[in-house]
Amino acid sequence: MINVAMWGKALRVIPRISKEEWNHLDIISRWLIASRSAVFVMTALSAGIGGLLAFRTGSFSPFMFLLALTGLVLAHATNNLINDYVDYRKGIDHNNYYRAQYGPQALEHGLLNPRQFLTYIFISGALATATGLYLVIHSGFPALVFMLAGLFFLLFYTWPLKYYGLGEPSVVLVWGPLMVGGTFLVVSGGRWDWSVLWISLVYALGPTSVLLGKHIDKLKEDKGKGVRTLPVIVGEKSARYLTISLLILQYLLVAMIVITGMTGASVLIVLLALPKLFKTIRIFSRPRPSSEPDDIPKGSWPLYLVSYAFVYNRQFGSLFLLGLILDVIFFRAGIPF
Repeated sequence: MINVAMWGKALRVIPRISKEEWNHLDIISRWLIASRSAVFVMTALSAGIGGLLAFRTGSFSPFMFLLALTGLVLAHATNNLINDYVDYRKGIDHNNYYRAQYGPQALEHGLLNPRQFLTYIFISGALATATGLYLVIHSGFPALVFMLAGLFFLLFYTWPLKYYGLGEPSVVLVWGPLMVGGTFLVVSGGRWDWSVLWISLVYALGPTSVLLGKHIDKLKEDKGKGVRTLPVIVGEKSARYLTISLLILQYLLVAMIVITGMTGASVLIVLLALPKLFKTIRIFSRPRPSSEPDDIPKGSWPLYLVSYAFVYNRQFGSLFLLGLILDVIFFRAGIPF
């Protein structure tokens, strides 16, 4: 039976469910849970920013935008599924590892067998690839370059990039120039503007901070498993302050794109996120607790730093998107703001 309520829940949070509950779910609910769809909002924001920048130029295809958004979400889902499959096969997620604590790992918890899980990967990846090929055919060679670059990170993020401290830099490129820039390219009919790259970096630093928060949260576990993420390499304190630096850099980049005229001043609406920024910085400026603190929602542990980074990024990203929407309205109306 279709469970629309579970679709909405899976898109908001990573639900913890039992095998019995899983058995009564429809296929869409299972796919959303297995692919950790709650984080798709970050990809949707990247696509939305690319689409808005294309609309600002006066060349915008709603159909191509929906295809780009769909393709990116499917690619993100495929990457999450591959990540879980590879870590499971390498034994990373065994013995109540971090990933198996904060939400259902479909393989580790016996919700799906390897063959079923590979089917999820194949179908998600095939649909993402088919969507990408359609966009390439209708947008030309530059779109192929973006697609191939995205395919590289999709296939090799889990290994070897994540295992050698390159996962975090990869996210900057994927959620910034590749997602935002690629969406802009195909939606605008093959146009290009280098300012898109700078604007994309404003948002891309957000998902990167979320990933850093996650990798700091599981630093001890990753180190024990031989997964050398960036926090494992540089240490917890350096990783926490690197994350704070990225959050501050977002505002410096916003100032830069406004001063240089890449966007109007309406994007300064992101300043409304400052109170949550200060709270997030306070959290990241302290060592991560070794046990569950009392001031977090019950059931969220061991998610800690990543939770604060995710909530902050969602607010900053939404405000940045709103600022760009206002910028487009003012620009198209001829209002110099």
